[in-house]
Amino acid sequence: MSVKGMAIVLAVIFCATIAQGFPMFKGGRCLCIGPGVKAVKVADIEKVSVIYPSNNCDKIEVIITLKTHKRQRCLNPRSKQANIIIKKVERMNFLKYKNI
Repeated sequence: MSVKGMAIVLAVIFCATIAQGFPMFKGGRCLCIGPGVKAVKVADIEKVSVIYPSNNCDKIEVIITLKTHKRQRCLNPRSKQANIIIKKVERMNFLKYKNI
């Protein structure tokens, strides 16, 4: 292998090792893409997950699992229904840890 070839290989290896330390996505990886729906029928809700801001995503995410087909929908965290759900989840978590 020539000196030029060896220099190119070393440069590629050097760049690859440096690039591993940089985050690929600046904003993180949110599960919800876009704002989400404003409301969902309460009778169709099977499970609610509230994901708070973290290193992965900068925003609150409300994910609803529907009874039919086990589909998941993102609920707009600024909607009235999402605010009610978030408050209920926070209250349930508070009561759960208060009784310990």
